[in-house]
Amino acid sequence: MKRTQAARGVTVCRMTSQAAAAERLVPFKRGGGVTTTQRSKPMGRVRQAGTAAEEAVAVWLREHRLGYRRNVRGLPGRPDFANRRAGFAIFVHGCFWHRHPGCVRTTTPTRNRAFWEEKFAANIARDAARLAELEATGLRTVLVWECEAHDATALDTKLALLLEPRRAHPRVAAGSRA
Repeated sequence: MKRTQAARGVTVCRMTSQAAAAERLVPFKRGGGVTTTQRSKPMGRVRQAGTAAEEAVAVWLREHRLGYRRNVRGLPGRPDFANRRAGFAIFVHGCFWHRHPGCVRTTTPTRNRAFWEEKFAANIARDAARLAELEATGLRTVLVWECEAHDATALDTKLALLLEPRRAHPRVAAGSRA
């Protein structure tokens, strides 16, 4: 930052670069002096697609010769996997972000607790609305939790329902949050 004296004794501050300015901005309250930019780097590495849980589901689908498309933008909620012809949509939810009931990964941060509770409540409401929209289109919906994806037996049990005839299961674990 360069300080220059302007007319009438006013000090004018000019930043040398945006990166330098961002490094000086907004230290977190109890974050050990971590700035917005420093916090943004590790948070940016958190994956939204291609997670280990999603890859486990993809492997299962390939093993059972079920074709799929990933992150289908044309469907409500942009399911992680979908096959319109076979009539299914699969969501792979992280236990933390989507609040898997009874899971040890479902924790709530203690700092700024009200913000997090509001955010999680909005996530749950949005997830339920998207599942209902998909079911209204006639697709079977499957909700796979992150912890289930890491357990081969639980994953096989949940996804095996896709192998049964479409008429037998119009809804597969739809809306169940367990």
